Parts: sequence; C-alpha cells; structure tokens
Amino acid sequence: MAKRDYYDILGASKSSSKDEIKKAYRNTAFKYHPDKNPGNKAAEEKFKEASEAYSVLSDDKKKTNYDQFGHAAFESGGGGGQGFGGFDTSSFSDIFEDFFGDFAGGSSRESGGRSSGNRGNDLRYDLNISLENAYKGLEKKIKYTTSIKCSDCKGSGAEPGSKPTKCDYCGGKGKVRSNQGFFTVQQTCPQCNGYGETISKACTKCKGNGKVQSDENVSVKIPKGVDDGNRIRLSGKGEAGSRSGGSGDLYLFISVQNHSLFKRSEENLFFELPITFTDAALGTTIEVPCIDGSKTKVKIPEGTQYGKQLRLKDKGMPILRKSSCGDLYIRIIPEVPISLSRKQKELLEEFKKLEDSKLSPSIKSFFDKAKKFWGSN
Repeated sequence: MAKRDYYDILGASKSSSKDEIKKAYRNTAFKYHPDKNPGNKAAEEKFKEASEAYSVLSDDKKKTNYDQFGHAAFESGGGGGQGFGGFDTSSFSDIFEDFFGDFAGGSSRESGGRSSGNRGNDLRYDLNISLENAYKGLEKKIKYTTSIKCSDCKGSGAEPGSKPTKCDYCGGKGKVRSNQGFFTVQQTCPQCNGYGETISKACTKCKGNGKVQSDENVSVKIPKGVDDGNRIRLSGKGEAGSRSGGSGDLYLFISVQNHSLFKRSEENLFFELPITFTDAALGTTIEVPCIDGSKTKVKIPEGTQYGKQLRLKDKGMPILRKSSCGDLYIRIIPEVPISLSRKQKELLEEFKKLEDSKLSPSIKSFFDKAKKFWGSN
C-alpha cells in the first residue's frame, strides 16, 4: 500500500515552519497516543505514522530530500539511521521528550529552553469501606501527608526578591549530550540536575526545593457500586513538583470488607439460606434480608432440593456509572435434624413406611442401575 504524504499525516504543508510542523506533530501524536487509545490498533498505527513523518520533516536535510523526491528519497536504505518500522529514529529523544512533557502537565522546556520543573510524585491512599457503604456510596474525608508548593517562593525555590538563572552548563535545556562511538547519549545536566536553572539564593523556608511538607485534608465522593480493587484518581492532589513543576495525583485504592452474610461477585450478591427439611418438603414463605437493610418475602416451593437457587432481580449491588443493579441469589440449604424426640422418630418411621411403598423416580432408577452393576460382576 502506498505511503501517505507526510505533510497530510501531520496536517501541515511544505511552507510550514519548523515550529508549526512540531506543533502539528504534537497535536497528532497526543490524539493517537496508545495511552489515550488502549487496544486501538488503528490509533496505534496512526501514532507510528505521525512519528515517522516527524522524524523526516524535523530534520532539515531529510526534509529537503523528501520535498524533492518524496518517499523515494528513503528507499533502498537511503534514509540513514533507520529504526523501528524503517524510519529515522535519530531525533526520537527530542520527539518524545516534548510529547511526554505534555502528559506530565506541560512541556519539559519553556520557550528559551529553560526547564519548567519536575512533576510531583503520585500518591496512594488505601481506603477500607463496608459492603453497605459500597452499596450506598458515601462522602469520605481523608487526611494524608504530602508536599505542597512553598508559599514564600511560590514554588520557584528562590528566595523572594531573587530569580533563578539559566544554567550556563546546559544552556537551560536541563540535559547534556555526549558522543560515545556511534551513539549520542543524553544525560541529565549535572550542574542544575535537569531543571535548566540554577538558584544563587535559595528560599530559606523550602531550602530551594520549592515545596514543603504538609498535612492535607480532602473530601472524596465514593460512588455507588465500587468494588474491591477499584481506584479513584484525584487530579493534582499528589506531591507538588520541584521548582514550579506540576503536582502529581492522589490515587485511592478501594478495599471492600467481607460481609458476615452476603458474598459478592461483581454486581451480584449471594447468601445461603438454611431451612428445615419439612419446610423444604412442604414449602413455605420466609422473610430474607437485602443489602439495603430491607426485608423481602421469598416463597420456597414444596419439594425444594438441596442447593436450589432462587434469584431476586435488582436486589444486588449498583453497577458503576449505570442506573441498574445486579441480582441477589439465594441458595437453599435444607438441614436434617441431628437429634429427634421419641414422638418425632415415631412420626418419621410411619412416614418412611409410606415413603418405601412409593420411591421417587430418581431413587428407584439409581438402585435399578446398581442391581444391574452388581449382577454383571
């Protein structure tokens, strides 16, 4: 299949400037990035296609060759530095540094090349709730310790009245490159530690970090129907970034406690209902509990066998982001009495005489098969 025009892929033209081509690539890559389109093969191919186009159009020499000869300029190994999918990967460190800078809350380099700081760490908070609260949902206040932006320096790390200056070692890029044989290695600048800036006078409150430790309180809504292992993301509630970097996120990991009565499987609930063997034989009506705290009557048909399951529709757990609920399943467990009074024994013996004269089809069939088995051996 013929390759698409690189300019069409990015939504640019031959007259577009370098910055315009870069912006077009960033928009396209952001739209089709696999992290934003999990499992979408078509989006993944478009992302690769956009990266291939940018690897050529971002390089002056390759762009000139492409403008003159099109895709033929890179056939038969003519492109140089061939990488994944047959396209040049020599500029990928810059491509993906720019791209993932957007994902972290802004480009990793400001105009002029200075670092905008490092994004803060994400935090985890384990929250245990009851099954009843998972059914109803709740608003929960939680307290945790994290780092927040320094109020004195506003996160810059510099003493109020002073400003950070561009690092003279890396030129404000935060990274330095060195050649090792055929490879070019990019490393964090040892002088500014990747910030692209140096501080001549550090803030006395935060010691130049731009952030301080603090106990934070946050109120979070736990939706109806959450299950064990579900996560809730609170954007920007994680650690503050260094030197004005963006804040991380706070992740609540939900753990739903075991219930003394109900067992849960996704949106459905289950419990076992013990009944007497006479109720199983004669049938009855019994009140049973529901997770919302109410009671409902269920009819036990006469002749109910051990393990029979009854279904109560919409009496289970709410389904996340839906208005419907799962079901409640009741497993019937008839119990045989362990100790009998003399009167009970007399009545049961009388019942057994009547029962022996009219065996059930399943019992009669089993013993007929057993007799044939014994007779053949």
